Parts: sequence; structure tokens; C-alpha cells
Amino acid sequence: MTKRRLRPEELELWQQVAGSADPLHKRPAPRDPVPPKDLSPKRREPSSPVLPAFTVGEKFAHTETHVFPKTTSQRVKEDPLQMDAKAFGKMKRGKLVPEARIDLHGLTLAQAHPELSRFILTSQARGLRLVLVITGKGSFEDPYDPAPRRRGVIKSQVPQWLRMPPVSAAVMQVAEAHRRHGGGGAFYVYLRRLR
Repeated sequence: MTKRRLRPEELELWQQVAGSADPLHKRPAPRDPVPPKDLSPKRREPSSPVLPAFTVGEKFAHTETHVFPKTTSQRVKEDPLQMDAKAFGKMKRGKLVPEARIDLHGLTLAQAHPELSRFILTSQARGLRLVLVITGKGSFEDPYDPAPRRRGVIKSQVPQWLRMPPVSAAVMQVAEAHRRHGGGGAFYVYLRRLR
């Protein structure tokens, strides 16, 4: 690319524009010179070795345990018991039959959330106590997939949606369904009675 010289009228126009512009940052000239910083690299002494000494044939004692993120099922199991313990035991063993169910397979997150909210609030208004929300287990991880993908997105979102208003006022307990009702791909939702 060749540089072109400005014509006299262009140069005059540029000088007018440059003269009318205010500087972005007006900095006063420093009065006292600032002493230069010490730029020599500082050597840090290691506080402790990263790994203990290890020789071939010696058994290695693990000092730290890796903490894996909790699954949706584990988080649901940690919820405190809000309902009658006897009824909860029957529900977990699959002895209580859900009175209604919704299947969220094939829906996007934007479609599933309002459908779930409508279903829960309608079920409570109808006087139902136990409903089944089928989410599916999510597709399994492909070991040859070069890009990591989230699996079981709806399954992981449903317990969170059930804790959010206005649905949270209707929900008493959420638990993973028994095998005969879908197992890890479904949730029992025990509803509060309307007053």
C-alpha cells in the first residue's frame, strides 16, 4: 500500500479538525521525577514442596481427595424431608401411584419451563397430591465426541424450577422416581393441599 500525500485543502481541513479536538486525558506534566522501579527479577523461596519425595516402588498416599460435582439425584436426596416419613417411604418404594404425569422429552428449556409450571399449578388446583415429571436421563456421553456437551439439561433444571416461585409454593417434596415409574429419568413431586 502506498502512502499518498495530502493535498493543501485536505491538510488545511485536517488541521482545523485536529485543532478543535480536546485531548481524551489531560495529564499535567510531572513536577518531580519518579524514581525508576527495581526491575530485577525477585527470587521467591518455595514455602513447601509441591509434591512429596517419591521413589519408584514406593506406595503413594493420597493426601487430597478430588471432589466431583454432585449429580442432580444427589442434590435431590439432600433436600430435607417435608412430608410424612411413612408416605415418603411408600413413594420412594413405588407403592404410591402418581395421579398425573407430564413428559418433557423433546422440549427445549424455553418450552419445558412454562409447561412444567402450568402442569404443577393446575395439578394442585385439581387437588392432586402426587404427580410424576418425566425428564429422561439425557443422552449418554460419546467418548469420541471432540467437544464436551451438557447431558440431561432438562433433568438438571427441573429441581431448580420446582424451587422457584410461583411453583415453589405448591411443591412440598421432590424425589427421584422408583424404577417402575422411570427411575433416574423422572421425579415424584408431592404437592401441598390448597387451603
